[in-house]
Amino acid sequence: MSENSSLPKSTPNSSNGKDVFEGLDPEIRIRTKKMLMYFIIFAIVMLFAGFTSAYIVSNIGNYWVHIEPSTGLWVSNVLIILSSITMYLSLRSMKKAQVKMAQVFLGITLLLGVAFTISQINGWQALADKGHGPPNIFEHLRIIASPAPWNMLDQLQGTYGEDYQVLKDGVPLIYDNGDFYRPDDTLKVSPITSQVKQQTNSSSAYIYALILVHILHLAFGLVYLCVNMIRTTRGSIHPGDTVRLYTNSMYWHFLGILWLYLFVFLFIIH
Repeated sequence: MSENSSLPKSTPNSSNGKDVFEGLDPEIRIRTKKMLMYFIIFAIVMLFAGFTSAYIVSNIGNYWVHIEPSTGLWVSNVLIILSSITMYLSLRSMKKAQVKMAQVFLGITLLLGVAFTISQINGWQALADKGHGPPNIFEHLRIIASPAPWNMLDQLQGTYGEDYQVLKDGVPLIYDNGDFYRPDDTLKVSPITSQVKQQTNSSSAYIYALILVHILHLAFGLVYLCVNMIRTTRGSIHPGDTVRLYTNSMYWHFLGILWLYLFVFLFIIH
């Protein structure tokens, strides 16, 4: 049996007192809402796949600055995983008619989502303080219209080999006294510093696009949680009608997977 097959034939809409699914089989409403969320997730996957592919193709043969993730970003991984667990528990509790427990778990999910957001801000700011990206969130918003380069060598701070490295085809360059050398130039005969500065992170605008689109989807997810908190309080989401909590759960789990993918792509693969 599919999700909530016992829900009533119509569910009033708060805006006009009517439901577009009124008079239809409840299964149609359930399938439609699920398919809509599947479509949204598929569209987001295609968007990020496009940005990722464009970055990889345009960055072939260039130098890239590999940076170590800050503590705040590591904390983000833990928080988003915990929030996914509590989101699952909220849906399961609602299906078992444990409404109060479902509300508690949903509230914890929202709090963890807010904590995730704060850890993201702190994590990116910690990197910005070392020259990795714009100096503050307002600069991040400004570059939506005009993306700026990411990790410019003249702006980087920290210890080479610990906080960051410059790679070519996945192999770190040799760095000594402000100059870069090819990995096989162990005697440091021919510096390539000027070449590295010209070609480093030439396609980094895609990184901004990935991060900013992720932030937008995070904001949508938090709003979605708030709306469903209100719905559970008012009783419009109840054990006989959990499809909206189910789609919220789908989106939140996907959001967590999306962030973990970005983390691996930005800080491990690159």
